Amino acid sequence: MNMTMNKLSSLRSLIARAVVAATLVTAAGGLAVAAEEGGHGSPKPPREHWSFAGPFGHFDQAQLQRGFQVFKEVCASCHGAHLLAFRNLAQPGGPGFTDAQARVVAEGFQIQDGPNDAGDMFDRPGRLSDRWPSPFPNEQAARASNGGAYPPDFSTLAKARTYEVGFPGFLIDIFTQYQEQGPDYIHALLNGYTTPPEGFNLPEGAHYNAYFPGHAIKMPQPISEGQVTYSDGSPETVEQYSQDVTAFMMWVAEPHLEARKRLGFQVMIFLIVFAGLLYFTKKKVWKSVEH
Repeated sequence: MNMTMNKLSSLRSLIARAVVAATLVTAAGGLAVAAEEGGHGSPKPPREHWSFAGPFGHFDQAQLQRGFQVFKEVCASCHGAHLLAFRNLAQPGGPGFTDAQARVVAEGFQIQDGPNDAGDMFDRPGRLSDRWPSPFPNEQAARASNGGAYPPDFSTLAKARTYEVGFPGFLIDIFTQYQEQGPDYIHALLNGYTTPPEGFNLPEGAHYNAYFPGHAIKMPQPISEGQVTYSDGSPETVEQYSQDVTAFMMWVAEPHLEARKRLGFQVMIFLIVFAGLLYFTKKKVWKSVEH
């Protein structure tokens, strides 16, 4: 009886291992396909060289200023950034504006405030403490102005968007600390507008984009060559615009990135020194003890 029970237990264990192995193989195959296609049948966005990538990454201040210009002159007509306050533009680790420059930007907007003593709402010039105003009063108005599509808020978009890397790519990313899939995707999307291939059924009011899931996107191509005039001589191309505004979106999503990476490096140095001290302390304490 005991022998029979042991055989059954061994058989169950063998079946469980086979199921786990089959699941892992299937998952690996699925991830490999997703890695080739980027998910949803779209190609995987090419990886860009971002200044803020890696453990020692930092924001390019000039690039953030250009990205802010693209956001303000182009993107802000449809997209909001409700977590961005005007004062953030002058904070360390950001675009590097002075308080006076940030105040000028804020005063260029009319912010609804109130009620006043008479119980009425009123408009006033923006202050440093105000957050970036939404271009629409509510979601319904935003959808009505954009063919039923709701323009996403820019506050955390660069951290929220991503694509599937697949196996073993995601393991490599863990060791290299590559976390810029969101910026890669946004940059590719802005450069992905093209003529639909023959036989593709593009819905009415949609636009073909090679990197958008399903390829049919409601947003028309937002930027074009020469649309924004740079004062520093940078190329006024879609490629440059998309690089700059994507970097700005990454800063909006993670404004303390530089401080976080700097602190992380200091913590790693501390842990290495602390581990060394523990090791030599252990050697000192147990030196005279026979093993």
